[in-house]
Amino acid sequence: MTDSEILSRPRFEILPTKRAEDQAEHLPEDAKVAVTCSPTKGIENTLRFSERLLERGFRVVPHIAARLVADRAHLEQILRWFDDHELREIYVIGGDSTEPVGPYASALELLDAMSRLEHGIEEVGIGGYPEGHPLIDDEELDRSLLDKQPFASYVVTQLCFDAERILGWISDIRRKGIRLPIYVGMPGAVDRKKLLQISLKVGVGDSLRFLKKQGSLVSMLLKPGSYSPDDLVQRLAPYASDEHHDIAGLHLYTFNQVEGTEQWRQRMLGRQGVSGAGAPR
Repeated sequence: MTDSEILSRPRFEILPTKRAEDQAEHLPEDAKVAVTCSPTKGIENTLRFSERLLERGFRVVPHIAARLVADRAHLEQILRWFDDHELREIYVIGGDSTEPVGPYASALELLDAMSRLEHGIEEVGIGGYPEGHPLIDDEELDRSLLDKQPFASYVVTQLCFDAERILGWISDIRRKGIRLPIYVGMPGAVDRKKLLQISLKVGVGDSLRFLKKQGSLVSMLLKPGSYSPDDLVQRLAPYASDEHHDIAGLHLYTFNQVEGTEQWRQRMLGRQGVSGAGAPR
């Protein structure tokens, strides 16, 4: 697969803020947009923002954080919302809340509860962690991924800058029996300092190890201007079409810098001779 093919139909992730509504103007007409779920603003904020994107014709994939679902009645209400809006795809995460507000402490528990209820959802996304998780050991992450596989349709990887690490992780989970398609999560064209702050906050590579062993990357991120994931795309593209890796596409973490991210994508497509593919509205 070429750079242009892997970039032709990416998924764009957006944080549901007021500023993001203006940034949505820069999304391609047929964009699939993942809307995150904040522990401070809650699930309802994600759903309201998703409604506004739906009204503008985007294909929307709301994130639902298990730890923010209060009880079975709340879950039924959420699933009814999906049915009412004829949405057939959901992304389920555990969530960053310290304590769950209800009985669902993990994505697996919520997925299991969903499987016992009637709804029209056909595709379910779950998270993967090539760099590990700051609070969960690797063995538990692997076990959880296997346990969630029967409920899921695909995996989206957490933010990672290292193509070799991503490819190695995919090979590893394939050996362990994970057969789900992978959407590789990578930053869009994002301000470097902002990206460094976010990377440390979400524990990319474990913050201390990240700083200690990735000094050149930190130096690069501290330069002025925006980071562009050209090298990541070029390194991953050849593996997207092989059955072993089964990379379904890219998941672009825009951090609400949609305009710059889409301009970067169009430049990359232009280099491959693809004119205006998926151009903004």
